[in-house]
Amino acid sequence: MKVAVGSKNPVKIRAAKAAFIGADYEIFAIDAESGVSDQPMSDEETIKGAVNRAIAAAEKGEAEIGIGLEGGVQQTPYGLLLCNWGALAVNGKEPFIAGGARIPLPDEVARQLLAGSELGPVMDEYVKKQNVREKEGAIGIFTNGQINRSEMFTHVMKLLAGQFEYDRNQTKQEKL
Repeated sequence: MKVAVGSKNPVKIRAAKAAFIGADYEIFAIDAESGVSDQPMSDEETIKGAVNRAIAAAEKGEAEIGIGLEGGVQQTPYGLLLCNWGALAVNGKEPFIAGGARIPLPDEVARQLLAGSELGPVMDEYVKKQNVREKEGAIGIFTNGQINRSEMFTHVMKLLAGQFEYDRNQTKQEKL
């Protein structure tokens, strides 16, 4: 079964490979547009970006399964929280969605995002590193390495793969 991941980010590709293990799955990356801002500022926008990527990946990649993974932030009474969402698209069905870990961002990072900056470059400057988004991610920095971005998206991918497999098994049962 062909699985197109709607991003060339190695973190997201590793996450998909961790969830779809076995010879049954051929996983490959494809550029897919999110159709949302570079820095999604709500759960709704982050989910929409993930769904758009998943649908585009399935269509452009001519795959049975399209995967969209999107990171964003959500304003709450407790501060600006990291959020991450994923979507799995299969032709003829509503996309499956799943969300993951959330932690508050430090005020100095949150202020920059609320002023219109994107998290990736803000994090690079904040920790004086390059490509934090392709490595540990903000989650890795602010959890002192207890969880990294790849693990965070792997969790979301396993939620998506599990929903997909459950649905596929239910469909098989109904046909019997």
